Amino acid sequence: MRTAKRLLLTSLLLLGPLAVQAQEDAPSADPDVTIRTEGDKTIEEYRVNGFLYAIKVTPKGGKPYFLVRADGSDGNFIRSDQPDMLIPAWEIFRW
Repeated sequence: MRTAKRLLLTSLLLLGPLAVQAQEDAPSADPDVTIRTEGDKTIEEYRVNGFLYAIKVTPKGGKPYFLVRADGSDGNFIRSDQPDMLIPAWEIFRW
């Protein structure tokens, strides 16, 4: 019984610093926002750890809308207010 307690205590002492280090290495929950202007639109890009996951487009005279990732691929964004407008992106024939 004593050896089981000692083994448990030793394992807790060894794993304690690893748990603290994992919490310190955790990324922040706040996204990085890059704001730029293109023509008459203001574009805000939302990134977490360098990964672009959403774009907010605000036209000069219109209602703002969000572009979100349709899937995990790069550059395939859809409007969040029109999710049914998915355009197929696969290749059917090739000559």
